[in-house]
Amino acid sequence: MSAGAAGQPSDYKVPEEVKAAGFQICGDELGSLVEHHDLKKLNFHGGVVGIAEKLSTSTNNGLTTDSDSDLNHRQEIYGINKFTESEGRSFLVFVWEALQDMTLMILGVCAFVSLIVGITMEGWPKGAHDGLGIVSSILLVVFVTATSDYRQSLQFKDLDKEKQKIAIQVTRNGYRQKMSIYDLLPGDIVHLAIGDQVPADGLFISGFSVLIDESSLTGESEPVMVSAENPFLLSGTKVQDGSCKMMVTTVGMRTQWGKLMATLSEGGDDETPLQVKLNGVATIIGKIGLFFAVVTFAVLVQGLLNRKWQEGSHWRWSGDEALEMLEYFAVAVTIVVVAVPEGLPLAVTLSLAFAMKKMMNDKALVRHLAACETMGSATSICSDKTGTLTTNHMTVVKSCICFNVKEVSKPNDASSLCFDLPDSALKLLLQSIFNNTGGEVVVNKDGKSEILGTPTDTALLEFGLSLGGDFQSERQASKLVKVEPFNSVKKKMGVVLALPGGGFRAHCKGASEIILATCDKVINVNGEIVPLDISSINLLTDTINQFASEALRTLCLAYMELENGFSSDKPIPVSGYTCIGIVGIKDPVRPGVKESVAVCRSAGITVRMVTGDNINTAKAIARECGILTDGIAIEGPDFREKSQEELLELIPKIQVMARSSPLDKHTLVKHLRTSFGEVVAVTGDGTNDAPALHEADIGLAMGIAGTEVAKESADVIILDDNFSTIVTVAKWGRSVYVNIQKFVQFQLTVNVVALIVNFSSACLTGTAPLTAVQLLWVNMIMDTLGALALATEPPNNDLMKRSPVGRKGNFISNVMWRNILGQSVYQFLVIWLLQTKGEAIFLLEGPDSDLILNTLIFNTFVFCQVFNEISSREMEEINVFKGILNNYVFVVVIGCTALFQIIIVEFLGTFANTSPLTLPQWFLSIVFGFLGMPVAAALKMIPV
Repeated sequence: MSAGAAGQPSDYKVPEEVKAAGFQICGDELGSLVEHHDLKKLNFHGGVVGIAEKLSTSTNNGLTTDSDSDLNHRQEIYGINKFTESEGRSFLVFVWEALQDMTLMILGVCAFVSLIVGITMEGWPKGAHDGLGIVSSILLVVFVTATSDYRQSLQFKDLDKEKQKIAIQVTRNGYRQKMSIYDLLPGDIVHLAIGDQVPADGLFISGFSVLIDESSLTGESEPVMVSAENPFLLSGTKVQDGSCKMMVTTVGMRTQWGKLMATLSEGGDDETPLQVKLNGVATIIGKIGLFFAVVTFAVLVQGLLNRKWQEGSHWRWSGDEALEMLEYFAVAVTIVVVAVPEGLPLAVTLSLAFAMKKMMNDKALVRHLAACETMGSATSICSDKTGTLTTNHMTVVKSCICFNVKEVSKPNDASSLCFDLPDSALKLLLQSIFNNTGGEVVVNKDGKSEILGTPTDTALLEFGLSLGGDFQSERQASKLVKVEPFNSVKKKMGVVLALPGGGFRAHCKGASEIILATCDKVINVNGEIVPLDISSINLLTDTINQFASEALRTLCLAYMELENGFSSDKPIPVSGYTCIGIVGIKDPVRPGVKESVAVCRSAGITVRMVTGDNINTAKAIARECGILTDGIAIEGPDFREKSQEELLELIPKIQVMARSSPLDKHTLVKHLRTSFGEVVAVTGDGTNDAPALHEADIGLAMGIAGTEVAKESADVIILDDNFSTIVTVAKWGRSVYVNIQKFVQFQLTVNVVALIVNFSSACLTGTAPLTAVQLLWVNMIMDTLGALALATEPPNNDLMKRSPVGRKGNFISNVMWRNILGQSVYQFLVIWLLQTKGEAIFLLEGPDSDLILNTLIFNTFVFCQVFNEISSREMEEINVFKGILNNYVFVVVIGCTALFQIIIVEFLGTFANTSPLTLPQWFLSIVFGFLGMPVAAALKMIPV
């Protein structure tokens, strides 16, 4: 190639540091080559093989690394497969955001004016007490809010890291192994299959029928065919069909995906539906509070003006009177602060974040916050069978080869089968097993054989090895010409082999009735190929049904000679096959599934099993799991033929859907949601499950067996693929919902009482018993501290004995209204009693009697909230102390609230407008608060 203008491939010169490290191509050149799909540049470098040589790797054995220093050199030259993370916001940023609250800013202005007027009139420090009291309260609110938000941001960052932990199959040092995508380096050989996300930029080495979904990068919905002619694979794209080997060329920030990520700003979860709903509630309450605040301010000012008018001093204003006017304004603003329940969204966030963290320990990774609360309302679960209800550890336990039905669950059973089979049939069987597979038998780093692949492929390969087969010998004896990988629509896999003696042979395997329908011949007991007559079809069908009734998954293996030759651009034939035999695969039901299904039933959640298996297999396993009881089982093809009217009658009764396609699953979920108002959770592990996962209210992807496409479509990833974990997620979801209800009940009670007390007192007596500083402390108790205490209650088993809330359930229930109104009436009567009869009850007299009485009112009000917080732990149960010590956060919050109340009353009187109380006064304050608990218990006995 002659030298050309600048930018031509022939101009490329290897940087000296790259040469010194033992490589012949730099990272920028590799990045440019793949990103721009530059075939000319690729050919200049010698194609894929040439690139491999320049990267000091092998397309067969991958990287050869003798030591960590080899990997370090490669990392220094080409980088690591991680994206640069945007810096998290510092604590001071959260402090600044908390200070932006408009009501706090107004209070800040009040505090500033109060300081100026107070110091001018009374000097320092006496004149600064009121102003500094408000400033201290504001700072406390700001720092508690900022600390809470900062902790949540750190928690979400940790969860984001968990989401990105992906392992992939890689060949390195000559053997295949699982490796984190973060450990990939240029030169590694990656094995990709349907549903995988491409972990780095790279070049296609070999594979079949590879279709890549590049919509995440390009926005184009049409998949791209990748082959030797178009070998470029980009990080972040997804394998839609086929399988291949890829050589990594570019990693991390040099990939196109990395560059795209660098341009995106840090994102976060949108508000959840419950947060939106509660924000609406907060807005309405805030407007009501604003109205009461304006009226209260007007009444207090009118009282002051009337007094001055009667004194004839309305034209003369002293500093004390100006401060009094300012205090009225501060009280009005603080009423707004108390009325606006900003703790509602905080409680949702706290409860959801707490649940997310705990659910990680229970093997459930929540990808979207809203899923936590939605799962609590779930009324229906549509579950996969394989790996969710069953262990996903499959073994061939029965076979019917050449009409010879045999148990093969033990090694000596398989070896005896070899003697019973004709040689020709055994050779065809082993050729089918070892070539028509997505799995492999490899030698691991310990020198031992290891089977890689899907559980079904693994079971068949184990069966083939137990028959005395040799995987490598079989693969080398013939050449794969075409592969059509298994997918859940076709329910079969096919390959075409070029035979060593010339000619072509096709093999297919898949769902027994589908493969049997493509056959017109069968191998008999003597190894002869005979026509598949009615009696043979009946015998094989009976065998399939017998295997299925024993809860075995059945697969049929078949082949055909392609006598007219074969071209790889043609599809594999779909008829004219010869049946080799049928195998029955056992996939045991997971321990605890039957009990978990029973828990769901008692919780009002209907469990449906949706599977691609034969209907008899599906029914047998569904009965074993306790899913199929008095409902019906239906096959996908029958389901598709039903009219809309028939579906509306049929769907509520369906407990099992067998031989289903992804579209059937999607249709079932859509009808359950739209026609019956169900809140539906769906499990899925494959790429084709993505539509149903998107359609569902909660998509649950399997973490072990699930493809990256399924995980991307899901709201929750079940890390251990266990149905019992799904029940745990539902329990946590209900816990979140109930915890937020408890907090709302608690907060609305405080809201109602604080508003009515200050408003009625201002109207009737011309003064407000609760000052701005005191109201800010009450606000702290009910917002941040209340949210911490009630929103972090762990779930209990009683939650799964109630019916689900469902889609149309009211968030603020009748039970909550009963508790809120009843407790509010009690607290208001107590405060009103103290206001009107307090001096007589406590024998108060002298100049400080008003201050002591207001302190008593404040103290009683706070302890009413403390004991109401304990009562709010249960909305219907009378025993509110059950399990209280299991929630140390609750105990600490209650303890700290009581401790700070003592400090405020006894030692911060100047700032908080309080006076130290005597022991009898303390005792009565606490007793008045405590009496709210028997009142709450009595209220719970009133039916609603």
